[in-house]
Amino acid sequence: MRRLSQILPVILLATFLVFGLVQLVPGDPAVTLAGDNASVARIAEIRHLYGLDRPFLLQYGNWLWHAAHGDLSRSLLTNVPVLNTIAQNLPNTLLLVVLALIVSLLLGIPLGIAAAVRSGSAADMGVSALASLGVALPNFWLAMILVSWFAIDMHWFPATGSVSLTEDPFQSLRHAILPAVALAAGGVAEVARQSRSALAGVLQSQYVRTLRAKGLSPASIFWKHGLRNISVNILTVAGLLFNRMLGATVVIEAVFAIPGIGSTMVTAAIGKDFPVVQGIVLVMVLMVIVTNLAIDTLYGLLDPRIRTR
Repeated sequence: MRRLSQILPVILLATFLVFGLVQLVPGDPAVTLAGDNASVARIAEIRHLYGLDRPFLLQYGNWLWHAAHGDLSRSLLTNVPVLNTIAQNLPNTLLLVVLALIVSLLLGIPLGIAAAVRSGSAADMGVSALASLGVALPNFWLAMILVSWFAIDMHWFPATGSVSLTEDPFQSLRHAILPAVALAAGGVAEVARQSRSALAGVLQSQYVRTLRAKGLSPASIFWKHGLRNISVNILTVAGLLFNRMLGATVVIEAVFAIPGIGSTMVTAAIGKDFPVVQGIVLVMVLMVIVTNLAIDTLYGLLDPRIRTR
């Protein structure tokens, strides 16, 4: 309940920043709607029709009131409700992010554990080198390489597009694998580095040496004390990765021509379709806030000491 009470002011501030920053984008949506050769009177008429001539705070209050009731306005270009546009494209983005996060955890955690258990060995140095490479590789470059190898040359996966998960789960996953792998490259490296650092610190701690002196088996120390103590670190990295990947999908969706909320937001920004941009950014901000709340809640389940703070 304390976390929830702290989130409400954050959400209110986020809505104000989202609305205010979008207003600072160069260009006038009324000019875009009216056309380049429109008269001044026609532009003024459109500004009045959409309420663009009202004071900033009045526009913000009206938008916030409707957003609180589930109405994110309509697109200036297509007249389609913004909420419908988001509902149509958000599943494609979430599928990429969730798959990329799963790949990051499934590959990163074993690599980090292997490096920590063999600290200072060739395996440790190899994992560290791969992690540095994964962080350094640009997502868009890796995405183009994956398309060239596995889609164009080998024809194993589709090069572009997406399929709804409810329409055909197999084809949906098949279309999402390459973009998810490209999105997960940095995530695998980050999870491996953080897992290795956290586990190495635990295995070298004083209480673990005490457990060894008492005769506990290496397997018991590893599973009951090592992994359990780094679970909070892994959870933190997973939450940060989800938030980061949510924004990074903009580039990946552009490379693979995926109709997600990232590519939709870019198209709307180019067309000065402010209601769509505001709606998508607001939804992404709310998703980040909810993710952080979920992570905070899970902290208490994994480590009871946190609940007393």
